[in-house]
Amino acid sequence: MAAKRKLKVFRTPIGFHDAYVAASSRRAALEAWGSDADLFARGIAELVTDDALTAEPLASPGQVIKRLRGSAEEQLAALPAAAPSPKRPGRRSSDRKAKRGGSQGEEARASSKKTPKSKPRPRSKPRPSRAALDRAEQGLEALVAAQAQEEAALREREQALERTRRDLNTRHQRDRKTAELRVRKAREAHTDALQHWIDDQG
Repeated sequence: MAAKRKLKVFRTPIGFHDAYVAASSRRAALEAWGSDADLFARGIAELVTDDALTAEPLASPGQVIKRLRGSAEEQLAALPAAAPSPKRPGRRSSDRKAKRGGSQGEEARASSKKTPKSKPRPRSKPRPSRAALDRAEQGLEALVAAQAQEEAALREREQALERTRRDLNTRHQRDRKTAELRVRKAREAHTDALQHWIDDQG
């Protein structure tokens, strides 16, 4: 079996008391005091070796023994002195303050009456809408596009008429030449026939 660790007595202040505990380690002492902080590292807790102070804690290991620190007179002396109560102003001084306050209030009211009220700022007019301008521009664009289409269609018709005119002129010239050739041949035939007739009459 492992030998039991020797008990030590530790002390930490709690209010007007010193809390003693007999424990096997600092950690056990902190658990007995219910402290999560390392009071030893902060210098608040310490090891006690005085036999007169360790006898009672060693008789009750693990139990916190509280002892009053100093006398009642010493504890009362350690308390902070009470702050002196403020003196009440005399009647005359309060009356003077009331009079000054009244005169100041009257002056403030008089100055507020004299101050002219600021005129309300006129509301700024809304920015003009360009909806009508947008519609007019869109109408102009549509008109220009429609006119361009009409002009293109007219040019196509003009080109078609020009082709028709050229074809017509070509056909007219061909037909006229044919007719003129027929007339010339007919005249020659008539001239020959007339000459034969004259010869036969002589």
